Amino acid sequence: MAGMNENKAGIWRRLTSPSARWSVLALVVLGLVIGAVAVIGTQVMVAATGTNEFCGGACHSMTWVAQEYRQSSHAVNRTGVSAGCHDCHIPHSYPQLLWYKAKAGTKDIIGEMTGVISTEEKFKKERSRMAKEVWAEYKQTNSANCRTCHVFTKEVIAKQKEMAQPMHQTVLAGQATCTDCHKGIAHQAPAE
Repeated sequence: MAGMNENKAGIWRRLTSPSARWSVLALVVLGLVIGAVAVIGTQVMVAATGTNEFCGGACHSMTWVAQEYRQSSHAVNRTGVSAGCHDCHIPHSYPQLLWYKAKAGTKDIIGEMTGVISTEEKFKKERSRMAKEVWAEYKQTNSANCRTCHVFTKEVIAKQKEMAQPMHQTVLAGQATCTDCHKGIAHQAPAE
């Protein structure tokens, strides 16, 4: 035990003592370069893995949902505005974005490698479970990603059709969230 404490103390002393080989300026510059590479690399990775082409094509198992998405109102609509996979499924702010992408990417890779949804038949079998997981996420975040594009205020609700107003007022009151009613918007909703 005493040897381990001495070893820790030695490591701490080396980390906090001036270096005989490197100047402080060199260490600062090296730190800045490593930091810049990390930040730029992260931005490049987020941009490359945040496209519909990546999401719908990188994993064989996502080709079916990509086809559904391309037919949905989130991809094709009268206004010309399109919401992509990243817009709907990934948090928009850091560090949540990075944590979510790492977690979801790892889960997707494991699912792809183990063949959980490697065929369309297997995908359909797992669809209800996967949809419920996504809906639970949306419920937990109060559909934060939906609300990036869809803004709800009393003024907006007043301009909506009369049948939609009471339902959307429950959203304003915090008693409901988007996916309570809107399932199967960008993908086919499974039979619950």
